[in-house]
This record gives sequence, C-alpha cells and structure tokens, in this order.
Amino acid sequence: MLITNLEIVPGHRITRHLGLVQGSTVRAKHVGRDIMAGFKNIFGGELKAYTELLQESREEALTRMKQQAEAIGANAVLNVRFSTSSLTQGAAELFAYGTAVVLEETR
Repeated sequence: MLITNLEIVPGHRITRHLGLVQGSTVRAKHVGRDIMAGFKNIFGGELKAYTELLQESREEALTRMKQQAEAIGANAVLNVRFSTSSLTQGAAELFAYGTAVVLEETR
C-alpha cells in the first residue's frame, strides 16, 4: 500500500477513485509524563515522552486509515494529511486522512 502526501505519483496513473479514508486515535496524557514534562518546562529540552506518544499516535492513525483503504480495494492513499484536536483536558485526537485510489504503473 502506497501512502503519500502527493496528489499524483510519477510513473503511475489513477484508474479508480474510491473516496476519502481516515484513521484516528484518541490519547490521554500520562501523569508520570506530565511530571517529567513539568521539569522540562523549567529546565528546557525535548519532551521525549510526548514525542513518543505522538509518534505512536501517528502510526496508529495511519494503520487504521490503511486498513480502511484496503477494505474498499485501494492500493494507495494520496494527499495524506494529519490533524489534531483537543477533546478534553489532557486528551487529544490525532486524525489521518487521504484519498483512496487504485494506481496503475505507466512505465
């Protein structure tokens, strides 16, 4: 499954447009991570626990989007984007979406 933020893929043509696919995950902050983040806010530096949390969230959202695309017969998802939103105090959604298509190689 090809997943890209491009609208077109060089050397390929779109033979079928299958529509919007999406995947999301909602994650809550961990109290232990918040305490460590508080120290980092005082002393500075990367909040590695949150970086890992966001990476895991992106991977989960992409996996769910890919599964939805496969279920409708796509072999690629184009124009992929990410979005985040705060749902409640301490919890946020990471949302991945794109256009499911069937690509054919033109070479």
